Amino acid sequence: MKTPLGGVNALYPSLTVIAGALVQGKPNFNCIAHVGIMNYGQTHLISLSMAKVHYTNEGILANRSFSVNIPSRTMVAQADYVGLVSGKKTDKSQMFEVFYGKLESAPMISACPVCMECQLERVVDFETHDLFVGKIVETYADPGVLTGNQVDPAKVDPLLFDMGTMSYYGIGPCLAKCWNIGKSLKNQE
Repeated sequence: MKTPLGGVNALYPSLTVIAGALVQGKPNFNCIAHVGIMNYGQTHLISLSMAKVHYTNEGILANRSFSVNIPSRTMVAQADYVGLVSGKKTDKSQMFEVFYGKLESAPMISACPVCMECQLERVVDFETHDLFVGKIVETYADPGVLTGNQVDPAKVDPLLFDMGTMSYYGIGPCLAKCWNIGKSLKNQE
């Protein structure tokens, strides 16, 4: 028998990213874990859900672009820090070495093993949050985190965030190949 918990969101842990935007001409960053894959195909869309009070939102709306930077576990202190302090009071522009891609308005973090530069497609306006939907224009990855031409999550060693324990976690080894391990159950029919 299962224990009822009420309307608790049990989708954690989730990937921790550092969102970047130019705000009043300076790079600003915010650590968030409410990111999502909107679709996977010819147009890759992702979402960021951020409380309206965040300074980064201003830059996303003004420039219609943002970056999504995936830090490794070695960056846990820096990631947490940019989520703790507000760009309204603390200048985070010197926190990281940054680079720019095709859009020239989405600051990306050189130290993050994977960075995505996104063009804002739409904003879903909730009472307390903005849900930003962006088209991935380009993805940049350190060669050391690639297996073939694909990002290897074990090599990235990303941070995961859990709301229930208010803690960061890492990932473990690969358990099985998708669209493959289940085939063994077909043979049992």
